[in-house]
Amino acid sequence: MKTEDTERPLRTPVVLKKLILVVSVHLIAIRALFLLHKLHVGTLLFGALCYQLAGLGITAGAHRLWSHRSYKAKLPLRIFLALMSCAAWQIPILQWARDHRTHHKFTDTDADPHNATRGLFFSHFGSIICQKHDDVVTKGKTISVDDLLADPVVRIQKRFFIPGALFMCIILPTWIPYYCWNESLIYSYYATVLRYCLTMNAAFAVNSFAHWAGSKPYDRTITPADNEVVALITMGEGFHNYHHAFPQDYSTSELGIKWNPTKVFIDVMAYLGQVYDRKSTPKHHIEARKNRNAKSAHLHLQ
Repeated sequence: MKTEDTERPLRTPVVLKKLILVVSVHLIAIRALFLLHKLHVGTLLFGALCYQLAGLGITAGAHRLWSHRSYKAKLPLRIFLALMSCAAWQIPILQWARDHRTHHKFTDTDADPHNATRGLFFSHFGSIICQKHDDVVTKGKTISVDDLLADPVVRIQKRFFIPGALFMCIILPTWIPYYCWNESLIYSYYATVLRYCLTMNAAFAVNSFAHWAGSKPYDRTITPADNEVVALITMGEGFHNYHHAFPQDYSTSELGIKWNPTKVFIDVMAYLGQVYDRKSTPKHHIEARKNRNAKSAHLHLQ
């Protein structure tokens, strides 16, 4: 008779090249921390700007626009967000959105690419450096991405992702401080890698810390939680319990602009005519969900 462990292996092979990349980025970033006092103030400000822009490629682009279709965007904005997705240098939008849709449909199971039940380290780093569980691959193939394939921006970004990411994430941000205010080229490179490392960890924090700590006012039965610290470093992505309860809400929270610069960005783009058909959740639906969740919690304690 098979045991649960043999039916559900929790150890998956580490992909060596991914492990080397992640470790290398962190080692360079640690070195960069000791050089911060030597950097030109322009380099520091530029790094902060790049952090925000690359973040938008994930939050407003790969996540809220392409994964959830929580709003629609015109071509110029889609091109900009695709470029910023390259600046974040994770994976192509097509793969990112497929994995994220799989994460929502199969949350906290072996088919969840970031399965939080496998521990904090796995959901933060392990899911990136390890080979995907067979269930992720099998059930991921059942997720429709026809809408993504119909978008030429997504198709082109996938085709040229590696050179695009190398240029937008590393080469251009390293060159600009060197050329514009005579920053040392090596210092500029270190600052760029540090920013990339921070962007990487902020994105991973949604999969890990926002499934580990926080409040669950909308659904107490799942691991995703509203974590304000994660929201602060991810431009509004940390309200994860709300997001899993109402995944197609473009604001991903009911707190308006509080800790949610991505919502502000989308609203500004709507004012400029680049965004339309923003989806939001009616207030009475939110309150009804919260009341049901509270009653469920009360019954559970009795």
